[in-house]
Amino acid sequence: MHGRLSAIQADITRLEVDAIVNAANTALLGGGGVDGAIHRAAGPELLRECRTLGACATGDAKITRGYRLAARHVIHTVGPVWNGGARREPELLTSCYRRSLEIALENGIRTLAFPAISCGIYGYPMELAAAIAVRECRRFVEAHATIGPITFALFGRDALAVYEVELARSMRGGP
Repeated sequence: MHGRLSAIQADITRLEVDAIVNAANTALLGGGGVDGAIHRAAGPELLRECRTLGACATGDAKITRGYRLAARHVIHTVGPVWNGGARREPELLTSCYRRSLEIALENGIRTLAFPAISCGIYGYPMELAAAIAVRECRRFVEAHATIGPITFALFGRDALAVYEVELARSMRGGP
């Protein structure tokens, strides 16, 4: 698995990967944060395609073309809003990563970039979210040799530091 998972501080909209993952809202019609940035960078064609998809449930994912992005595809997933962890938030966030990776596999996508899903306005604690993200991506790349590398594209240094710690823990065989 070494080298198949990494974390960088970067603008996800500029990454040259097969697909970027969008931390979307249920309407899939753009919003703030990563979602808004992806929609702005991809152009109006992305919004037009998203309108044909209907809504997306929390924990699920859907795929579109990337349009003006460097990435060929966008996998839109809807993370949970953090409410203390007692409303299935860990299960739903886990599902976001699994469904995104399943869709990638189904569509012949090899290289992906993920943001820190649910960690912005949705308030998911970064350390808890990073543990889920790294665990699920690690499990998937171990089970599917055609997927990877996977990059966690993070907005700031603090987020990057959290993911680097989690990746190091993962390499040591941690949970």
